[in-house]
Amino acid sequence: MASPISVISSMATKQLLAVLAKRHELTTGQSVSIESVGGVDAAKRVQAGEAFDLVVLAANVIDQLIAEGRIVAGSRRDLVHSGVSVVVKAGAPRADISTEEALKRAVSAAKSIGYSTGPSGVHLTSLFERWGIAADIKDRIVQARPGVPVGSLVAKGEVELGFQQLSELIHLSGVDILGPLPASAQIITTFSAGVAAASTQADAARALSAFLASPAADAAKRSNGMDPA
Repeated sequence: MASPISVISSMATKQLLAVLAKRHELTTGQSVSIESVGGVDAAKRVQAGEAFDLVVLAANVIDQLIAEGRIVAGSRRDLVHSGVSVVVKAGAPRADISTEEALKRAVSAAKSIGYSTGPSGVHLTSLFERWGIAADIKDRIVQARPGVPVGSLVAKGEVELGFQQLSELIHLSGVDILGPLPASAQIITTFSAGVAAASTQADAARALSAFLASPAADAAKRSNGMDPA
């Protein structure tokens, strides 16, 4: 029997990949082993030459890894577009986030604000600076450690207002999702797959990548809070 296809991904696509990998295995008989970690850590491990067959990360990171020779040129496939949502502990008062100004007021009033080390965290840091409130709220910011879902900190009451990819919140208990960031403040991240240069079974990795990008995967993407790319 062939060795499992080894995949490394960020946390944003963890649930989706678990569902689709199982479906791929049932259809083809090819097993898939997925490790989902913080995106920054995943990229560092690929850069360090750790052996994987397929890498699923933000598109700009995939491009960087291609430029560095860690992912095969021409193998990038865009899989999903993923937006950021706002979350509070289940049963907590629901702040108004319907407009950018309302969201700014909610952030300014929150006792603690949580976000991740991924693309959404970088975007929010920039957003708070643009609003001119970064200095005022800096002591209330809680940045989740890589691989730790912001939503879990909200569910435990450690963070009052949390920001994260909807895909990481949609199946989490103990939280209420207020909704997506308003359009003028939203960031949409494209997550892509690329065949690792260190892969020992590149053909199998390409086949899995093609399935992940196919229309057959669209319903699973939507049910996990993302849009097909």
